[in-house]
Amino acid sequence: MRTTSYYPVLLSADVTKAAAFYIRHFQFQPLYQADWYVHLQSTEDPATNLAILAQDHPTIPVQARSRLGGAILNFEVDDPDAQHARLAAAGVPITQTLRDEDFGQRHFIVTGPDGILIDIIRPIPPSPEEASNYNPTRLPH
Repeated sequence: MRTTSYYPVLLSADVTKAAAFYIRHFQFQPLYQADWYVHLQSTEDPATNLAILAQDHPTIPVQARSRLGGAILNFEVDDPDAQHARLAAAGVPITQTLRDEDFGQRHFIVTGPDGILIDIIRPIPPSPEEASNYNPTRLPH
């Protein structure tokens, strides 16, 4: 299979509210906007896209018309400390505080609309114990 595009589609109880959150806090702009679906594109990188879909829309199978669960959106950034300060000042709920992980991340997690977890990450060098889990060509520096 040759993939021509890839982006997450989040189910939402309030498409307008969810889209506004990602536009305001994560620099997205709408490419398509309807009351049941919004396709967003990053203003910083056109290859980064995100869509919001009404969870009760007829295109969704009846048995799947509920809140999304078991997923986290990851955004890799240059300065998670600055993003933490910016989002906290904007009143975005910080679910996990800023910290360094042995597996090679400095990050924090916020909660967005519909309970979506959003992990703001910068790769950092992993601990020596964790370094062996990486493909050597992909080891963060």
